[in-house]
Amino acid sequence: MIKSPELLRLERKVVRCTLCPRLVRWRREAARVKTARFAHEEYWGKPVLAFGDPGARLLVVGLAPAAHGGNRTGRMFTGDRSGDWLYRALHRFGFASRPESKGRDDGMKLADCFITAAARCAPPLNKPDAREFANCRPYLLAELRLLARVSVVVGLGKLAFDAAFDALKETGRAAVAKRPAFGHGKEYRLSPEIVLIGSYHPSQQNTFTGRLTEPMFDAIFRRVRTLLQ
Repeated sequence: MIKSPELLRLERKVVRCTLCPRLVRWRREAARVKTARFAHEEYWGKPVLAFGDPGARLLVVGLAPAAHGGNRTGRMFTGDRSGDWLYRALHRFGFASRPESKGRDDGMKLADCFITAAARCAPPLNKPDAREFANCRPYLLAELRLLARVSVVVGLGKLAFDAAFDALKETGRAAVAKRPAFGHGKEYRLSPEIVLIGSYHPSQQNTFTGRLTEPMFDAIFRRVRTLLQ
């Protein structure tokens, strides 16, 4: 996975970002106080970089890093239950080299898949506010412009789905005027080149209650694989 100079420059910009004072305070405090399970670990405590294959055709868009997941490990969807679900599904359908992602040095590689988020810092209560989304928006736009081969986008949860559509629209990759309605498994062809799919987020709120089951989640990536074939 060779990164272009433009993508490397974008990563350096993201990791130095301090545009959102509330999020800066929160991610740093979470990294300082920690949680008992990970008290022995050194937290990343910075904006979390996108991860994956720069030549990917599949783009997965999440909401934001978890305080003791991505904010701890420094990798998107790594070190928490949501990530466990995501990487298991990606592995089953050939997009990930391993079924679990524990840390940046675990050897995980993504094939034909790139994972990013609408917000790059862990937010209080997992809820970035409108200004924080706006501050992070240029990073998602820049990634879309650099990921020239993307043809299928999966939005994990309504907020990520909406952010993905808006970014595709702004970068000229969505030919429809109205933002489509979010729903699990809802699929929209936004242009001859781009399909957007909605999925419930694999958060514990959804997985523990049965709102999202593994067969339901697998169906999303089975459909992605079909579209890419």
